[in-house]
Amino acid sequence: MDAVLKTQPRPELVTSVLAVDDQPVFLRAVRELINATAGMFVAGEAGRGEEAVELAEGLRPDLVLMDVYMPGLGGVEAAREIKAAHPSTVVALLSTTHPDELACQGASCPADALIWKSDLRPNVIEEIWQRYRPRPAA
Repeated sequence: MDAVLKTQPRPELVTSVLAVDDQPVFLRAVRELINATAGMFVAGEAGRGEEAVELAEGLRPDLVLMDVYMPGLGGVEAAREIKAAHPSTVVALLSTTHPDELACQGASCPADALIWKSDLRPNVIEEIWQRYRPRPAA
């Protein structure tokens, strides 16, 4: 009788990411960036803020990368709802508008980070996660 051992990645070493954008081309690019980022995987994708809120509830991703401007529920309001329900979920809002020019600034912004879409790369995704991820209690 042969025993087959399957190794599972330790959950604390794998970061689940929800990608949200209403533009399929950019959503595909975000998926590729997440897949190119060590220790991360795409847990789900959404094209609208409403979908993001629903998926965040069901999937409980560690990190959400979400467009600011989408039809219906925009990224800022979706981020507010996700953070209210799951404060430890890291939410980064993405925009073609430079972050310094966005209305979402300071304490009024529910997101952990604002990223200019043209700056999004695997190392930026890693930096966001390392900076804002939940830390175990000491």
